Amino acid sequence: MGTYILRRLIQGVVVILVASMFCFVIFQYMGDPALNMVGQYASFEEIREVREMLGLDQPIYVQYLKFIWNALHGNFGKSYVTRVPALGLILERFPATFELVTVAVLLAFFTGVSLGVLVSLKPYAMRNRFIMALSLGGVSIPTFLIGIVLIMIFAAYLGLLPAFGRGDTIQVGFWRTGFLTISGLRHLILPAVTLAMYQLAVLLRLTRAGMREVLTEEYIKTAWAKGLPPRKVIFKHALRNVMIPVVTMTGLQFGELIAFSIVTETIFQWPGMGNLLLTSIYEGDQPVIVTYIMLAALIIITANIVVDILYAVINPRIRYD
Repeated sequence: MGTYILRRLIQGVVVILVASMFCFVIFQYMGDPALNMVGQYASFEEIREVREMLGLDQPIYVQYLKFIWNALHGNFGKSYVTRVPALGLILERFPATFELVTVAVLLAFFTGVSLGVLVSLKPYAMRNRFIMALSLGGVSIPTFLIGIVLIMIFAAYLGLLPAFGRGDTIQVGFWRTGFLTISGLRHLILPAVTLAMYQLAVLLRLTRAGMREVLTEEYIKTAWAKGLPPRKVIFKHALRNVMIPVVTMTGLQFGELIAFSIVTETIFQWPGMGNLLLTSIYEGDQPVIVTYIMLAALIIITANIVVDILYAVINPRIRYD
């Protein structure tokens, strides 16, 4: 297991380096950050001075090597716009995104798996047909449309929940959380449900398909014939063998949502990392974008490693040599 994790970590480092390299090359064709900072009516001399101050007058490979060297020492550079360390800007927004994604993934996982098991037991019941129709809608309807509809119903018409923002937060050490205030929890509901809808539908359909296949296996028929309690047959013998693809999907979703929950954060004006990335792209803030991408790659790689470890927990027969 230790050798496997070390090998995955080395692969992860290579992925991060390649991703950052591509970013540096692509940003050379996305406009001049110096021009964005000084404005379109600035003189050539003013633009040249800003480029020299930011180090943009140097060759691309020199800029990249300096960035990697500084990153190895914990310095990811400063934002071109705010002149604040890029890593600090991102980490300041990280708690908001992490809490939003955690609630969304937990909601999608427990609801999706539960409904998937329920539907698989009596697939032709009218109630279960209705649930599957709703899950098809959850897969098909875009996230931004779901968010807008929820805002119209629960915020505009009914006035039950706030439509934007994070609400009141409390500083706990280095972490600013909204879990400890009523306002923070109320503001969390709509964006978390919006973010969870697609993942919930996918997990529901994945669980249903797996359960339908497993319930026809001989060992399940033997368990029924032995007179085992239905709960034990369904959850211990059947569901446990379905959980590996479900856990895989959940782990991938968790990493991807933390890195790319841009649409939901924009709709609800959630002060997370996705909102920061969108603003940085508009402003051509290269250090923030590259730092964000490297952090996103690290999060996704870590989530994949955790999923691989969970495989051995769910199924003890799985071992990594």
